[in-house]
Amino acid sequence: MENYAKDTSAHAVVLDEYGTSRITFTNDDNIRLTFEYHVKIKIFDTQGSEYGNVEIPFYTEDGQTYEDVGDITGITTYTDDNGLIKTAELDPAKIFTVKYDKHHSAMKFAMPAIRNGCTIEYKYRVETPFFEDFHSWQFQSSIPKINSVYEIHIPAFWNFNASIRGALKLTKNISEVEHPCFSGHGVSCDCSHFIYGMTDIPAFVEEADMTSPNNFISAIYFELSDYTDLENGANIKVAKDWKDVDYELKHNEFFGSQIRRKGLLTEIIAPVIAGKTDSLAKAKAIYAYIQKTMKWNEQNDNGSADGIRKALDNHTGNSADINLALTAGLDAAGLDADAVLLSTRDHGFVNKLYPTITEFNYVIVKVDIGGKSYLLDATDPALTFGMLPLRCLNDQGRVMSLDKPSYWIDLTTLQRKSNTYRLDLTLQKDGKIKGTLTHYSVGYEAYEKRKAIKKFNSVDEYVEDMAEKSRYKILTSNITNLDSLDLPLSEEYEIELKGYDSLGHDRLKFNPYILDRINNNPYKLADRTYPVDWGMPSTDRFLLTMHLPDTYAVETPPTSTAITLPNDGGSFVTTFDTDSNTFTFSHVVKFNKSIYSTEEYPYLKELFNKIILSEKGEMIFKRKM
Repeated sequence: MENYAKDTSAHAVVLDEYGTSRITFTNDDNIRLTFEYHVKIKIFDTQGSEYGNVEIPFYTEDGQTYEDVGDITGITTYTDDNGLIKTAELDPAKIFTVKYDKHHSAMKFAMPAIRNGCTIEYKYRVETPFFEDFHSWQFQSSIPKINSVYEIHIPAFWNFNASIRGALKLTKNISEVEHPCFSGHGVSCDCSHFIYGMTDIPAFVEEADMTSPNNFISAIYFELSDYTDLENGANIKVAKDWKDVDYELKHNEFFGSQIRRKGLLTEIIAPVIAGKTDSLAKAKAIYAYIQKTMKWNEQNDNGSADGIRKALDNHTGNSADINLALTAGLDAAGLDADAVLLSTRDHGFVNKLYPTITEFNYVIVKVDIGGKSYLLDATDPALTFGMLPLRCLNDQGRVMSLDKPSYWIDLTTLQRKSNTYRLDLTLQKDGKIKGTLTHYSVGYEAYEKRKAIKKFNSVDEYVEDMAEKSRYKILTSNITNLDSLDLPLSEEYEIELKGYDSLGHDRLKFNPYILDRINNNPYKLADRTYPVDWGMPSTDRFLLTMHLPDTYAVETPPTSTAITLPNDGGSFVTTFDTDSNTFTFSHVVKFNKSIYSTEEYPYLKELFNKIILSEKGEMIFKRKM
């Protein structure tokens, strides 16, 4: 087998994969979840050899191993230089343990005799006391699989909710009852026996503009619903309703109790809102105060053991500390503010059918003023009032009110990412092109540009860095509204460029796409099974005014273009006008949606192809006779 016929680009393929999980009693009469894994992989080339490096994570605490990894065996089958088939077994002495932190370690090993065309096969067992966290199974991975089967045995004392994610369908789904299969503590019961399988599974390829891959990789997950206490026979409910989550959070020391501490903020914010009678002005002042006085420690959380008092004293905290303090401050000012729990883009979507607090990892704030809702995050001093960072624009969040039931809200934004470039250039008699470049950044573009500039020690350093990366020389610069977050960021430059190629004594070649040219299409998949998610709409406008000497005229103008996406999803439009020795050329790229579905993907990919093709077009200036 020299390649995988159904994906000839694959560097390796899983020939067969099998896993099994079961809850059992151990010899020391403890309940354990045992997971066993067995896989055979064909490696085609050097890039595929990475799948011979194996890492098995496990949990530890206080120096004790809570999870046990064992029965590791492996064998590599290969053809030697003489054409003979040989095998090499994994040496147990070359299996080692790596400790990442006090809770996370891993067993690691490299399969022996890896070479192009070899087949590796290995298996292992993991035993854990955390039987309530039943082992999930990913059918899809970064390489294709021919066959993948997961078999589980669940005693009747436990009930789990199973959920399947991803676009692929099961090709095997068998359920039956085993008699009896579980006994201990003087009790016994039957088991539910399930076999889940898929065949001919394509690789999951990550591409630009997506949320967490875990949202889309075809997999099966389990969540404990309820169980029977083997000591007294009582049924213990684990899966919660939202009313249970609401009660727990409202009375939680790290969440609800923190929001109630508005008395802690009353004295602090009094001078901040002094003299302000307008609710929106008060909210903006409190928001700006929290932004400037509390620094985010880059940690996401739903609450903090130290609480907002310590965060205020230390002027630093995690996302919950900062935004719960903002919630309490707005509430202390008499404004209608609630905390909102969410899961960030890299953390994944929240399972709305079976609510669990642990699926949330971030807190923002919702404040209602004058019939309008504003979503706030005070972790970043560059964020304008009512703007969320991209990491928070992920499906929906749960509004947790202290006096009303919780509810879902969409985590979307009305703001665009907007660029406007204006160039006024002159082709001078000495062959140089000089003029002005003005760049207006609005919305998320202004936010990102401000953050980029602030990374430098000074604005001058930023300009120098930009000049080094540009195709033009910057003669003078002026940047305004850098700290005025509610205003567009304005950059003005005097520039000089050599933007043409001579085609002889009487012709010059010039490409009018001077800025932010797209060289590669970010969308290359033949079939993308997950949406394109940018988080916000965007608009890029470029307007070029070019003044030519009296001795030149435009011989070959750029081709006018007007391409639109279905359902008003966006457009690419170019226009060209000329008047005497001056011409104007504009191109506008608009994407009117934050998220594009898999059905819209081919049109989006083709639009980028058309943009790239158009940007390769050249104009010809001809010397007048």
